[in-house]
Amino acid sequence: MSDQSAVVDRSHRVRVAERCREITEARWFATAVFLLILANAAVLGVETYAGVSARWHAELQTIEHLFLAAFTTEMVLRAGAHAARPLDFFRDPWNLFDLVVVLAAFVPAARENSTVLRLLRLARVLRAARFLPQLRIVLVAVGRSLPGTVSFLLVGALLLYVYAMVGWVFFAGHDPEHFGSIGRAVLTLFLLMTLDGLGDAVHAGLAISRWSFLYYVTYVLIASFVLVNVLIGVVINSLEEAREIEKAEMEAADRKAAGKTAPAVVGAGDAGADVGPEAGVGVGVGVGVGVGVGGGLAVDEAGVRERIAAARRALDDVESALSSLPPPRAHARVDGPWE
Repeated sequence: MSDQSAVVDRSHRVRVAERCREITEARWFATAVFLLILANAAVLGVETYAGVSARWHAELQTIEHLFLAAFTTEMVLRAGAHAARPLDFFRDPWNLFDLVVVLAAFVPAARENSTVLRLLRLARVLRAARFLPQLRIVLVAVGRSLPGTVSFLLVGALLLYVYAMVGWVFFAGHDPEHFGSIGRAVLTLFLLMTLDGLGDAVHAGLAISRWSFLYYVTYVLIASFVLVNVLIGVVINSLEEAREIEKAEMEAADRKAAGKTAPAVVGAGDAGADVGPEAGVGVGVGVGVGVGVGGGLAVDEAGVRERIAAARRALDDVESALSSLPPPRAHARVDGPWE
């Protein structure tokens, strides 16, 4: 009885998941959520005007509650789409991000702090990246470029420190405003990395010593051209990897959708046994499983379980019938063949 109830519960969850998936995967649903996010962003901008916020405070509060209800309904539908396998919902990073952003608005501590609540509402705007594939690729590329970026930052920090110490040694006495301490020297060189004020710095250095030209030229070549181009190369490489990942995910989703839409045939013959001491024993069990064109396996789990149980009962009947048959007669060997 427990197995039957488990099968019924499983089939119910599958139906709920399919229904919710039809809604969440529809184009109109994604468009509606995207427009809600843009509308939420517009309302946040309107609230920055003190006069409008004071005059329409109650109306803006009502609109905020409607936004929260809409986003909560969206999360319920997305979670319902994974009712058959709930853990799959938490394997998607975007689902986790959306869930945290929406549920955080219900936390009492966050609702009582207006600054935190505004930041949480602002985080909803970032959810627009979910519906913009190109922006999603860029975010994935930025995440994948972090290891290379950390290495770039370490090398850049070392370069800045070495050149800042050299600049402090040679220019601190003549240009204390820019090289009077290691901190000022690092700030000056960091700005020079963007080539901002390079001409003024070179002219000021030449007034001190003509060798300062070599100092600035080597620094600009290494920092602005070599390191920055290395960073750009790391980001572009990560962007290509992100595009490949996005393409692979889209192909996998297409294959999965093709497997779901392919026709599946499941049939099973009745199981029975015809047992008698004089007659033979016949057992027929048939289970058919249809395989979709897209490579997916479609099985009516409830029907298969029922047929398996019927087959087991039939085999038990066969075993009991065989045990009730009389034992075979013994034959004696004489001077000749068996008789």
